[in-house]
Amino acid sequence: MSLIRVSRQNSSSISFSFALLLTRRLHRASSAETVSVSSRLRDRYNFQPPPPISENPDQEKKKKPKPQYRPPSSLEGVKKVHSDLPFDFRFSYTESSSSVRPIGLREPKYSPFGPDWLDREWTGVCALAVDPKVESVDGVEDPKLEEKRRKVRKKIQGPSLTEAERKFVVELCQRNKTKRQINLGRDGLTHNMLNDIYNHWKHSEAVRVKCLGVPTLDMKNVIFHLEDKTYGQVVSKHCGTLVLYRGRNYDPKKRPKIPLMLWKPHEPVYPRLIKTTIDGLSIEETKAMRKKGLAVPALTKLAKNGYYGSLVPMVRDAFLVSELVRIDCLGLEKKDYKKIGAKLRDLVPCILVTFDKEQVVIWRGKDYSPLEDEDGDFSSLIPR
Repeated sequence: MSLIRVSRQNSSSISFSFALLLTRRLHRASSAETVSVSSRLRDRYNFQPPPPISENPDQEKKKKPKPQYRPPSSLEGVKKVHSDLPFDFRFSYTESSSSVRPIGLREPKYSPFGPDWLDREWTGVCALAVDPKVESVDGVEDPKLEEKRRKVRKKIQGPSLTEAERKFVVELCQRNKTKRQINLGRDGLTHNMLNDIYNHWKHSEAVRVKCLGVPTLDMKNVIFHLEDKTYGQVVSKHCGTLVLYRGRNYDPKKRPKIPLMLWKPHEPVYPRLIKTTIDGLSIEETKAMRKKGLAVPALTKLAKNGYYGSLVPMVRDAFLVSELVRIDCLGLEKKDYKKIGAKLRDLVPCILVTFDKEQVVIWRGKDYSPLEDEDGDFSSLIPR
C-alpha cells in the first residue's frame, strides 16, 4: 500500500511540473508573436502602441476639484442703477430732516436698495446725490442741485393752468370719477411712493393723494415735498385730500428712473426729546410741572390715523389762557405721539414736558409771545 501511495504522489508532481512548463512556453510564444506583430505594424503603418497603464496613482494627472455649489441668485450680473434725480434719497421725505443729525445707528450701515445696486453711497440715513466718481461723500454737495431742480420743474409744468382747467382736473380726480389714489400714512411721503405716483401719471393727468395720521399736522411740508420731489403741482387741497397735477409738458416715456428700496431701513438713534429737567427750571419745579400738566383738562383727544391739521392753531389759542396744554393720545402708537410732540415743538413753538400715560403735555415757556396765524393759502393752489 505504501508503494502505491508513493507512486501516486510522484505521478501528480510530474503532471504539475509538466503543466507549468507548458504554460511558460505558451506565454513566451505569445509574447514573441505580439512583439513581431507590433514591430510589423510599426514598420508598415507607423503604428505606436498606447502607453502602458501606470500602477502608481501619483503619476496620473490629478483631476480638478469640482466648484462648490452656489444657489442661484437674482443679484448676480446686475448692473448698478444710476438715477439723475438731484436730491438725496431718503426712506421718508416728510418725516425726516437733514438738519437733525442722529447720534448713532442701531445696526451697521447697509443699503436698503440691495447690495451694489445703487451707485450712491448709503450713509445710514440717506443716499447723497453726488457725483458717482467722488470717492467720499463727507461734506461734498453740489451747489447747483437746487437750480437744476427748479429748471426741470419749470420745463415740465409749462404755462400755468387757468381756473377752468384747474376745476376740470380736480373734477376728474373725484371719488365718483376715478379710483386712482395714493395713501400717505404715518411714514409720510416715502421714496417708493414716488414710483407709484409716476405709474398713475402714466394713465392720468392727475392723481388723488389721501393724507392721514402724523404728516397731516404739517400739510405745508407734505405739499412742499410732493411738488419738490415729483416736479408736479398740487392744484387742490381739502383737509387731507390733495390733487397732484403732473404738468402740461410731462412725457411718461421720459419719466425719471427711481431705484426702489427693497426693505425699510432701521431708524437711527436721535437725541431724547424730553430731558431730565426742563431748561430754566430745577428738578423740583420740573416734577411739579409734570404732575400739574397731567391733571390739566385735555384740549382734545386725537383719533388714530385721523386728520390733525387744526391742532397747531388750537394749541396756539389755548396758550392764550393757559401755560400748560395736554393732548390725549390714548390708543396711538408711542412713536406716533412722540412725532406729534416733536412737530408741535417746532411749529407752535413750545417746550415738551412729558409723554407719560399716552399724553402729550407741552408748556408755553416763561417768555411766551403769541404768534399770528400764518396764512393758510398755499402758493401752489393760486392760479398763476
